[in-house]
Amino acid sequence: MAKDIYHNNVRTALEKDGWIITDDPLTLQFGSRGVFVDLGAKKLLATEREGQTIAVEIKSFVGKSPVKDWENAIGQFTLYLKILSRIDPNRTLYLAITEEIYVSFFAEDIVQVVLADGIIKIIVVDSIQEVITRWIN
Repeated sequence: MAKDIYHNNVRTALEKDGWIITDDPLTLQFGSRGVFVDLGAKKLLATEREGQTIAVEIKSFVGKSPVKDWENAIGQFTLYLKILSRIDPNRTLYLAITEEIYVSFFAEDIVQVVLADGIIKIIVVDSIQEVITRWIN
């Protein structure tokens, strides 16, 4: 399984933000098939013994068409979200993108029409500084 070109940048940014990477990748087994989300992570909160768990799918948007990359990301995110809702409903799924793609593409109507319902949650990462710049719920 090939890793996204920003995989290590996102992983480092999550770790800097206090997340513990628990799975790299996170395997989701459903029926006779399995899929792989790029990262699984948890953060222990002072008020919670169990902590918060997330799954992170990383997308680079380096294909010939950002719209085609967006279509693929939506499909993958939807599949993972549906599986997680059945096998690990307390884990929150995020799509991780770089600050560059967030600024250059994610303000466009074709992205905003999908994000408007709030189902796709996003982590925006500065790939150079390796820090999270935005959590979009």
